[in-house]
This record gives sequence, C-alpha cells and structure tokens, in this order.
Amino acid sequence: MNQRIKRLALMLTSLLLSFQGQGATEKQTINQMYLGEATPGSTPKMFAPGRVSTEHRDYSGFFSPDMSEFYFTRRMRDTGKWFLITYKFKKGEWQHAETRPRVWRPLISPDGQTMHLGRLYMTRTQDGWSQVESLGPMFDRDDWGIMRLTSSADGTYVFDDYKNGDILRISTIKDGKRQPPKLLGTNINSGKYTAHPFIAADGSYLIWDSQKTDGFGDKDLYVSFLREDGSWGNAINLGANINTNGGETGAYVTPDNKVPVL
Repeated sequence: MNQRIKRLALMLTSLLLSFQGQGATEKQTINQMYLGEATPGSTPKMFAPGRVSTEHRDYSGFFSPDMSEFYFTRRMRDTGKWFLITYKFKKGEWQHAETRPRVWRPLISPDGQTMHLGRLYMTRTQDGWSQVESLGPMFDRDDWGIMRLTSSADGTYVFDDYKNGDILRISTIKDGKRQPPKLLGTNINSGKYTAHPFIAADGSYLIWDSQKTDGFGDKDLYVSFLREDGSWGNAINLGANINTNGGETGAYVTPDNKVPVL
C-alpha cells in the first residue's frame, strides 16, 4: 500500500484528530468546527445523536469550506418528505438556521459559492442562497438521472446517473470552457448501484459507493487516485474499518481533510 493510500485510509478511519492536552482556545475551535461533538477515537461513531442523527433518515452531511455551516438531508419517518437542514455557528454556538425542501443530493463547491443539487444549483447571496437554477442543456437532460454532482476547485464535475445503469460521468474545464461529460472507465464503472461520488477539492482522489464482487456484502465505499497522466487508478475498497455487510453510501470528507461523513 503506497503512502497516499495509507494517508487516506488513516483519514477515513479516524473521525477526528486527538487533541488531548490542548488549552481552552483549541477546545473552542474544535467545538466550532464539529458541532461541539466530543473527540472520538479511530472507531466510526454516530454524529451528533439527537440533533443530526435521529430516528429519521438522515443523510448527506457536509460543511461549508470555512466550517461555519453544516448541512444535511432528512427524510421524515412519518411523512416520507425530504428536507435540507442548516446549522450555523453564531455567537459561540451552533444554531439551527433553516429547514427547506431537499433537492437531490446537495454538496457545496470548494469555494463555497455554489451548492450543487444534481443537475441544478444555487449560488450564495448576502441573505443565503439564490433560487434553484439549471446547469444548462449539457446536464439538464431527461434521459440522465443525476442524484449527486460534486466539483473540485478547478471546476471538474463528477456525477452519477441512475437512469443509465448506475454510472459515473466526468466533465472537466479546458481552455476555460466546460467539456462535454464523459463516462469514467470500467475500473470505476463496474459492479452494481455505482453512485454518490465525491471528488477532493484538489482533484487528487474520488470516492464513491458501489456493490462489487470484492465487497463486504452490500454497497461499499471505494477510492481511486488521479494518476500523473490524468487517468484514474484502480478502484480500492476502503476496507473493513469503514465497510460492513450493510450499505455504506454518500461519503464526504470535510474541508480540513480530517473528518469523513457517511
């Protein structure tokens, strides 16, 4: 296992770094960054039980790039309706800020100015977020089923498509222009139910979920690293510390590269 894989494996198994012996200022910073949660060890734990993790179906948690906002989606157990819930760090504490209807699987761009909503998006305004808009005809196609679209800092898009066999596509920027989406290779588009990609801000790795023959039973999380020649490496199962015989889906890594949210 090369050093890059070792570093990512460590990051994905350690939900938070250990801050033992640090002073009050550092502890306040930890509380600000992670909704005030206690620092766990290397075993994955339920995040913010009772507030974020509840009896409802809670998914797709993510922070703004400055770590001052936290978003997640919730499907109500009684009504089946989906919502996007926002917490913001204000006056020294995390406060519930907004609940709005969910649109697909949202993620914020690395610059914090765009919230991607599948083939749709919102832009940041002084008062919050704009109205929902379309990414345009290159993506707004009835024959594509985009649930989650993720972007890197250079504008690369990676997104899934449940209408065409559960596959991932990629769209890059070349000479300042958006390139038509292309299928990723069979090293990534193999197995069943391939979906919910997350690309690192620097574009160096891609995480997604899929059910493959080398898995632990249901959907597992996989990673692929971008090679020097611009191609994507083989799919690497993230292993038994992360994957189980249940379904692991919708992975995301916080902007500080320390906390995975599943």
